[in-house]
Amino acid sequence: MTATYTFDVFSTLDGYGSYDSDGDWGGYWGKQGPDFLNRRLALYSQEQRMVLGANTFRQFAQIMGPATGELKDLDPVNSQMRNVPTTVVSTTLEGPLDWPDATLVNGDALDVVARLKEESDVPLRSHGSLSMNRALMAAGLVDRVQLTIFPVISGQTGTDPIFQGAADFDLELIESRVLDDHTQELIYRPTLHA
Repeated sequence: MTATYTFDVFSTLDGYGSYDSDGDWGGYWGKQGPDFLNRRLALYSQEQRMVLGANTFRQFAQIMGPATGELKDLDPVNSQMRNVPTTVVSTTLEGPLDWPDATLVNGDALDVVARLKEESDVPLRSHGSLSMNRALMAAGLVDRVQLTIFPVISGQTGTDPIFQGAADFDLELIESRVLDDHTQELIYRPTLHA
């Protein structure tokens, strides 16, 4: 049986995955509420394996701190996410990684994820890792796109357009919910558009 792979990403309404340092939005664009935080905490409490690309791993390690030494004060969601078993796919990083329960796999993401999908007995989830996940989608390796849309437009400060340069896809909506009366969570099954 093949493990399900979910590309999990946060977005502004206009499709940006983050904002530049001159924007003073704050974490989650300052729009996190109790429904959103409880949903994310429950999500990361499930048995699963995270899959991250090198750039996202570097960002997470900078934001959340290393496995050793003084840990940064994290909210419960990031604390839980930090402790999920993680595979980091990279051709540039060298181990060992200073991150709890992280495994570094050198190689092409398409090969690594295809193998993980065949071998894993738990679902796979990748948060962020935009360029890696666009390539995985184009190769048909992404089973679910979980898009959380925050109620903001960041046309001036937005960075990292999530689907810029991606292939064309048809999306089948398989689940949706509204969190805190303003944040949309949409889960789609992607299919390459023919």
